[in-house]
Amino acid sequence: MNNFSYPEKDALNRFIAARYRTAWLWQIVFLFALLFAVVSLSALILNVADGAFGYVAYEYKKDPAMISPRPLEELTVPELLAALKANLSAGAFAKLDNESPLAGRSRAELLGLVEERILLVKTLETYPLFRSLFQREQIAAEVKEKFPAARLEFRAWLNAAFITSPQSSRAEFAGVRTAILGSLWLVSIAILFALPVGVGAAIYLQEYSNRKSLLNRIIQTNINNLAGVPSIVYGMLGLAIFVRAWEVFTSGALFGVTDSNGRTILSAGLTMGILVLPLMIINAQEAIKAVPDSIRQAAFGVGATRWQTIWHHVLPGALPGILTGSILAVSRAIGETAPLIIVGASTFITFDPQSPFTKFTALPIQIYQWTSRAQGEFHAIAAAAILVLLIMLLSLNATAILLRNRFQKRM
Repeated sequence: MNNFSYPEKDALNRFIAARYRTAWLWQIVFLFALLFAVVSLSALILNVADGAFGYVAYEYKKDPAMISPRPLEELTVPELLAALKANLSAGAFAKLDNESPLAGRSRAELLGLVEERILLVKTLETYPLFRSLFQREQIAAEVKEKFPAARLEFRAWLNAAFITSPQSSRAEFAGVRTAILGSLWLVSIAILFALPVGVGAAIYLQEYSNRKSLLNRIIQTNINNLAGVPSIVYGMLGLAIFVRAWEVFTSGALFGVTDSNGRTILSAGLTMGILVLPLMIINAQEAIKAVPDSIRQAAFGVGATRWQTIWHHVLPGALPGILTGSILAVSRAIGETAPLIIVGASTFITFDPQSPFTKFTALPIQIYQWTSRAQGEFHAIAAAAILVLLIMLLSLNATAILLRNRFQKRM
């Protein structure tokens, strides 16, 4: 016989007070956890922004007065063209004109070429944002003492020129256009490969296979384990399969391309697709599992086949969850570095990718390469590239979220 009895009067009040006190303590713990997460993320973003903006001390190796008695910023396009022609060798001028006709370039581009090719800008010192904001006088005095001939200006390393320019050996003129295009190629190939394969595998495992069978349990366990495999292992797999074994396909030789090998965007994109495939399968399975079984039974009751039920009822209901899984997959794929290094990403490349069979680089590769340099100006453009990567990631995620919400409203 159960001897349990509810507390009464004072004992009941103490019991209720203890429960509220415990709930209040846990609420405080969770609040501190949230605050800690917000502070950590804010510190990360502020630290990156601190390096992407600030004062720069620099000097020209060649006096601008030798190019023109007027300030370079006041020169017109014809005057800048004349300065380039007069101060560059005929071969160097012709090479620049062949890359893109100089007469068709903007004034900002021509001014950049004058600074890069003729004046030869040399960065002497870079200063972080917060020090630049609060210690301007000390910085000016320090520059005047250490570099008497230097110029001091506040520079935003993250600007339109940085986003639209290709990579350069000089940090002052380097950009991330090629890396952005490479990252977009990689993510597109990875999603085009992983999304249909992952959703198809999830449909079979959840709707067709016998979930209690030994084979299905083994497959499911291995998929869960593969989701936690280090990314560098996928890089080794991509090197062995896509770069070497499938070289005739991934290099484009099968389609008549003769100036490439297996270290192409296609190999890297397929490697990233394999990397995110377990995540795609797991999230798609959970989304399909969340569709009420009553919908399936209703469809079967009116004579629909299993495939008609899946196509017209299960998949539309699971689509928002599948898109959520794709958000997580894109987030992981766009920030990976180790697999790309193993597959053969270039650390220095100045031409944009034109097809899946070209050499490539990506934003994480550029950031890794710039942070490994000793000069402060490379650390500054690495910080700017990190901000670009975050903006790209947030933009792709926002697009996926909008699509998900749109499909949810249709349900």
